[in-house]
Amino acid sequence: MATEGSGWFLALIIVLAIWELLWKGIGLWKAAKKEQKYWFIAMLVLNTAGILPILYIFLFQKGKKGV
Repeated sequence: MATEGSGWFLALIIVLAIWELLWKGIGLWKAAKKEQKYWFIAMLVLNTAGILPILYIFLFQKGKKGV
């Protein structure tokens, strides 16, 4: 049974799920294109609210252009 104040909590969970899906999708795509299996598996298995994919994309991604 839902309480009156649980609507905001449900909205927060939905927003967090969309956030995670967006960043995870981008990170998985980039790791797959660069054939980085271990990063791909880590991002696929771990749910980190988008933190791991963001770190991968901006800090650990190999083969950046201009670097």
